Amino acid sequence: MSKDISSTTLMYAILSVEDSVNTQQDYLESGEIPDDEIENEEEILGDLEQALMELIDLYKIRLKTDPELPAIEDLLGGAEG
Repeated sequence: MSKDISSTTLMYAILSVEDSVNTQQDYLESGEIPDDEIENEEEILGDLEQALMELIDLYKIRLKTDPELPAIEDLLGGAEG
């Protein structure tokens, strides 16, 4: 297996992690989390946001070599992570 991932895989990873960030944010805002679990859930959100930023950074590098890829803003629906 190659160490490099395809552009398609990278795009799907970004979209998937973005969806996970949004889901985690909604969960944190729901008021359904027991007080003793809030800190852990906030850490999970932070980890997901960090992962998204790292994937976006990789995508921006990939854009330099493949200008046919959609802009990150278009990929994320107009809102860069």
